Amino acid sequence: MLVRGFLGSLLVLLGGLGVSTLPASTPLLQTELLPAVREAEAGRMVSLAVVMLGLGLLAAQWLQLCRHVARAEGDDRDDALALVRHATVVWSAPLLLAPPLFSRDGWSYAAQGMLQRVGLSPYEHGPGVLGGPVVEAVDPRWMDTITPYGPVPVWFGSLVADVTGNPWLLAVAHRCLALVGLVLLAWAVPRLARWAGLDPALASCVVLAAPIMLTSGVGGLHNDLLMVGLMAAALVVAAERGWVWGAALGGLAAAVKAPGGLVVIGVVLLSLPPAADLRARLRRTTAAGAVAVGTLLGLGVVTGVGSGWVAALGVPGSVNTPLSLPTLVGGALDRVALVAGLDLPSATFLDLVRHLATATALVVAVVVTLRAPTGRREDAVRAVALVMGALVLLSPVVHLWYLLWVTPFLAVVRLPRTGQVGLLGGSLVLGLAAPLDSSLHGAYLAIALGSVLMAVLVPVLLLTRAARERIQRIVGAEWLPVPAEADQT
Repeated sequence: MLVRGFLGSLLVLLGGLGVSTLPASTPLLQTELLPAVREAEAGRMVSLAVVMLGLGLLAAQWLQLCRHVARAEGDDRDDALALVRHATVVWSAPLLLAPPLFSRDGWSYAAQGMLQRVGLSPYEHGPGVLGGPVVEAVDPRWMDTITPYGPVPVWFGSLVADVTGNPWLLAVAHRCLALVGLVLLAWAVPRLARWAGLDPALASCVVLAAPIMLTSGVGGLHNDLLMVGLMAAALVVAAERGWVWGAALGGLAAAVKAPGGLVVIGVVLLSLPPAADLRARLRRTTAAGAVAVGTLLGLGVVTGVGSGWVAALGVPGSVNTPLSLPTLVGGALDRVALVAGLDLPSATFLDLVRHLATATALVVAVVVTLRAPTGRREDAVRAVALVMGALVLLSPVVHLWYLLWVTPFLAVVRLPRTGQVGLLGGSLVLGLAAPLDSSLHGAYLAIALGSVLMAVLVPVLLLTRAARERIQRIVGAEWLPVPAEADQT
């Protein structure tokens, strides 16, 4: 199982070299073989097929690992959590030195750190003001765009840029930063699962070793992984060390990416006594919010990065993504208006629906803060899952890796069986869909091939009778509840 998963990751790495965007100055492109593969449509299709084969192998091994953990007894049950963590390390290892896979964001991170290094704020300038290898693989869409990320990744990028200007090494360094989030999840998820009386090993397997984690978290090296790791740690630290420390970690999560600060809602709810009244909620929310904002702004001052990210929060919404429900609804209404002959400005309904959806997400956060149960740890985690889920569902822009915002919290609360199957299925399908993102940069035949391969792999892995029986064994015991007095380590 571990070896086959490792082989799957290795195939993803090898195939990814054929379909991912690379800087033109990369030494690998000075050879004869790789450029020949990348320049030929057939070569890129074969590369994508290798990636999909590797992902299919990883997905199959992940489901097998989930089943093994769910059915473990005796000594195997005692060793299950260690096995999950070991599998995550082994399956991630081939991807550690890979270029950014399935997304070009990692190249942007490298360029933004270099901007800060040379004294140009990435909150005022886009990567396009730079020259040389560090901007060769940056997506042209973001070349002249300021960054919406907080001071942590920008400051870290500038530190690494002090050591090297090689864009591949800079991207790998950002992957190492993202993996800090994975380590935090490995520490926090078992504790969060025990709060609900759930099996910490199975919850960890669903979070740490899932295809969506390996593709978007490790391979894609997105800042979202560090953000959600800090969010999970904030809840645990709030429960074990006090709400002030939890709120500070919430501010640190926001200093990576702004939505991370919403974990403060969970910190407030778990730190209040049961049935807290409105006045107590408002006092604690104000205090915790002040600590989080103070941490966020303080980091901007201490690192010298500043707080210009506030002006760039709308940058992600400048693109339309097919996974965003408000974008789909607004775009459809605009097309209806066009067909109906209504003389309306372009994107009238798109902008309206997006603004309404964003306002609704904020209302959900406020209502949860003021009305959700207090004093119970599991309820606080459920509240964070609800708020982050609403944010993803109602966001004007949604990428595959946004599932990372909610997976760790859904995996550690009691879900109905359909919810459990949906969580497993979503992690699997979105992991398999990762290669169909912008990394293919116009390879339409390759995208078509990937879609066909997904149409074959998903039924085999998820919908066949054997697959259904396998998933039933995983979810049939409600994440296998463990005794409340289970060890908290």
